[in-house]
Amino acid sequence: MFGRKSGILAHISSLPSKYGIGDFGVNAYEFIDFLESASQKLWQILPMGPTGYGDSPYQSFSAFAGNPYFIDMEDLVEEGLLQKNDLVSLEKINEKNTIDYGNLYMHKFPILKKSYEHFIKEDRLKETLNFQKEEKYWLEDYCLFMALKEKFNEKNWHEWPSEYKNREKESMNRIKKELKNEIDFYIFLQYIFFKQWKKLKKYANSKDIKIIGDIPIFVSPDSSDAWSRSEMFLFDENKNSTRVAGCPPDNFSADGQLWGNPLYDWNNIEKNNYVWWIERIKACFNLHDIVRIDHFRGFESYWSIPANAKTAAEGKWEKGPGMKLFNTIKKVLGDMPIIAEDLGFLTPEVEELLTESGYPGMKILLFAFDSKEESDYLPHKYTENSVAYTGTHDNETVVGWYKNIKKSDKRKCDEYLEEMNSVVSEEINWKFIEAVWSTKSVMALTQVQDLLGLDNNSRMNTPSTSSKNWNWRFSSEDLTLELAKRLKKITKENRR
Repeated sequence: MFGRKSGILAHISSLPSKYGIGDFGVNAYEFIDFLESASQKLWQILPMGPTGYGDSPYQSFSAFAGNPYFIDMEDLVEEGLLQKNDLVSLEKINEKNTIDYGNLYMHKFPILKKSYEHFIKEDRLKETLNFQKEEKYWLEDYCLFMALKEKFNEKNWHEWPSEYKNREKESMNRIKKELKNEIDFYIFLQYIFFKQWKKLKKYANSKDIKIIGDIPIFVSPDSSDAWSRSEMFLFDENKNSTRVAGCPPDNFSADGQLWGNPLYDWNNIEKNNYVWWIERIKACFNLHDIVRIDHFRGFESYWSIPANAKTAAEGKWEKGPGMKLFNTIKKVLGDMPIIAEDLGFLTPEVEELLTESGYPGMKILLFAFDSKEESDYLPHKYTENSVAYTGTHDNETVVGWYKNIKKSDKRKCDEYLEEMNSVVSEEINWKFIEAVWSTKSVMALTQVQDLLGLDNNSRMNTPSTSSKNWNWRFSSEDLTLELAKRLKKITKENRR
């Protein structure tokens, strides 16, 4: 189903652009060209949903919608919906290697609204009718949700007037008419997003490059999903969470991680034949070729924390849906190319679920070199049915990690890599790439930061922190012909 391949993990936001954030414009096409020149067959991205406070792609306003920040503005100029000089303010806020999300919100949305006004003046809204039919399951609820957020000064839906919070029928019918123009604006944004992305994906596929997408297991508390399908979640009569998601205490955090996402009412979801999950998986495969499911262990058991708890340490393990969910997905959609993010605290039950699902799990080379014990992440232990990474968006970069580790761990790393006949490079990031590429794993990936040999100043995300995350970008000049040739050589040598 997968084939022996390799590729690069780089989120859309990290791409170069003149307009404040990576987007679906010319630089995305050039990145695909770079992948082709380096003989890479995979491009992995993070979730593409619309982000809110904190800018995390794992806390989106919708499990189905796309992020308007990624819309290619120059394409709107070509369509006659904007003038070139409309983009000047975005060029002024552009920073070479980072994203200022506050400035981006203040400047990009007014320009997008201007393009929408031209779209309406040209009587083009009818172009979206087929799209509305295709995305009927989620689109109307999402666009109304966003229009209401705008009306109520971006407040969380729990703070809206009760008739809208509780979706009272008469009030909902009235507000849909009142906010029709605003709703149509959000339909327009999704129409443009999907249209541009599918064009970009088609270009990647024409180069024999597959896109790996990402599904967060949970939804954001402030999302159209939680608001419009509240029966799916552990809410009380006021639609407040009774229990929330997180991680138990571990070596990294004495208090664990309190994520705050609403937990699913799996009994109710099962009674409804897992329809929402099936629609979600189907929607993700409408946008991607392969899908990684985040926090896979949570489908076996998940950490359930009282909503009023001060730390995640007050939580407990509760049983998830297990194979009942995945068997239903397979029954309805068939065998889909899914990757299971099986990291974290793994019990025999979680390993059994992974084996029964048949999905390849993940192997992170950064986790391999603990001098105190023999690690399961050492490359010689990788099976074919796995996906090997130098590191992921939640990890330090390889160079940053190597600078910070204990001497005993560094010694173990050096000795192990020296013994690998396939590793010949001097630079630690290239040693890692060669080691991962040479494994039995069916797929091998490296972060673009590791390809470029960057330190932790270029880290994408530090879990359990809320600042300086998700804003890193690379530059056009970083991806050189020499870099492509070097990666291509390693790829060919390892038959990927």
